[in-house]
Amino acid sequence: MAAPAHYTFKHSPYSSHFLLPAQLPPEGQGCRVLDLGCADGYLGAMLAARGYRVTGVERAGGVTADFPASIELVTADLDAGLPPLDGVFDYILCADILEHLKDPLALLRQMPQRLAPEGRLIASLPNSGNIYFRWQILLGRFPQHDKGLFDRTHLHFYPWDGWRDLLAAAEFRIESVRPTGIPVGLALPNLDGTLPVRAAERVSYEVARAWMRLFAYQFIIVARWEGVR
Repeated sequence: MAAPAHYTFKHSPYSSHFLLPAQLPPEGQGCRVLDLGCADGYLGAMLAARGYRVTGVERAGGVTADFPASIELVTADLDAGLPPLDGVFDYILCADILEHLKDPLALLRQMPQRLAPEGRLIASLPNSGNIYFRWQILLGRFPQHDKGLFDRTHLHFYPWDGWRDLLAAAEFRIESVRPTGIPVGLALPNLDGTLPVRAAERVSYEVARAWMRLFAYQFIIVARWEGVR
């Protein structure tokens, strides 16, 4: 699996790294979380601090020596499917990972065996229907960037309907969806955190809420499996 080892924590309150953990209850109370493609464990560490028991799965060489001790790490290639795991999980997280897999549907179809009966899948999914993506295609361009909507390691490019159909094919029903705004601070790292950048990110988020399909940078979804066990 071509994992995005260069991905770092997004500090914007309108980013997936803030909005995705917000979909879980504030207090974990020992609930189990499976963080697929956990990278260096920044999301898992946030949840562990809230009382969740977190197991992260990452490819060999995909973590550093700073990986949090509060997270159980399982080393595996998700393109080969879910690794052996003990028990079931209350939440499965897929943060910026499904688009990197050769066959995301195959992995989604394996998840119910590790999802508790009342468990939820929570995922962040890039929007290939975003206005910037559409504009580049209209101009006949397909950039190869290090991160973002044109990340060179993305293998799949779906707008909202494509993600919805993919999840439905695995018998997941989407219960809620929230957009993220464009991470202006990542595009302008020298200005990240300044008032103009914070204002631009807020405007981007509000516009995405008003017209999700066109202006969302990512979709944050909560889904429940409705197949037959």
